[in-house]
Amino acid sequence: MFGGKKDIDSFGSGSTTLVATGTKLTGDIDFKGALEIEGDVVGNITSTDENARIRVLHSGSVKGDIVVATVVINGRVKGDLYASKQIKLAAKAVVEGNLNYKLIEIEKGAEVVGSFVYHQAATNVSQFPADSKELKK
Repeated sequence: MFGGKKDIDSFGSGSTTLVATGTKLTGDIDFKGALEIEGDVVGNITSTDENARIRVLHSGSVKGDIVVATVVINGRVKGDLYASKQIKLAAKAVVEGNLNYKLIEIEKGAEVVGSFVYHQAATNVSQFPADSKELKK
């Protein structure tokens, strides 16, 4: 499901930013294209790009909210997720926070401590209700 050729090819299109294993980044990130996290990020991650994708890999962790069109988690996230397109939780995903989504896919073994909030009308991240998208500082 997450290791297929289709997922790899579709994720690799456009520019990709990597936070490598062993790297600790503190501060908010605003990006376009794709972002892959193998290291640790402490801060909120956002993108207004309607084709933006973030992938938190098995060794990666994020402490902060993620507001991106497509979110793929196989590592640890402590914060709320907002995805106007899709959230995918792989088998080793651990999320402590609320999931705000339009479409969700959860693999057996993923853990979530939080609420699932479905947003049918959201076609991009700016359309989430303002009170649900207030990023924690």
